[in-house]
Amino acid sequence: MTYWIIGICVAVFALQWLIQPFVTQAIWYAPAYGIPGQFEPWRMVTSMFAHSPGFIFHILLNMYSLWIFGRTLELFLGRWRFLALYLVSGFAGSVMVLLSGYLSQDYLLTPVVGASGAIFGLLGAFLVIQRTGGGQTRQLLVLLGINFVITFLPGMNIAWQAHVGGLIGGLVVAAIYMYARKPQQKWLRVGLVAAWAAALIVLSCAYFVVPYTTFWS
Repeated sequence: MTYWIIGICVAVFALQWLIQPFVTQAIWYAPAYGIPGQFEPWRMVTSMFAHSPGFIFHILLNMYSLWIFGRTLELFLGRWRFLALYLVSGFAGSVMVLLSGYLSQDYLLTPVVGASGAIFGLLGAFLVIQRTGGGQTRQLLVLLGINFVITFLPGMNIAWQAHVGGLIGGLVVAAIYMYARKPQQKWLRVGLVAAWAAALIVLSCAYFVVPYTTFWS
């Protein structure tokens, strides 16, 4: 699965670069796509395979992190649990982007490409698994700290919401995996991950329950 995800991301990046800006605009995500009348929920998934076409180090860093941590996590978790971790983490990043639209009306129309959110989810999951197994986490914490500092640097134009959301998503999924890690707890594990994904889906419909105009009227 790790190599498949890398392949998809590289193929998407090539299309983004070759057919600018059409492909990027077709798959990126913004909070406005969660508003009734503009509802395009599939973008919450497509954006997690997209990168900034004008900044090649974005995809290089993400694919290197995916290659390093993805292979280890997939070996430990198995391919399907790893895939669920990646997808739920990326979706959680999109949900955080959506909810941040409540904080700033201008941000509603700001598009993001959210592959980094899924990568942050993998880092969070690796942290939980290492801590639970009694492994060393100092270097990983330093790596996360450096990434967060870069995320919030002025002028970097990075969607911190996707990073934070993805990290939370990965932490929760990994916590579930470690809590219900016994073979006989398979369906408990599946049920809890499904419940977490369902909760994120409910949150993704937040603008249908509390319109954003409520905050700016």
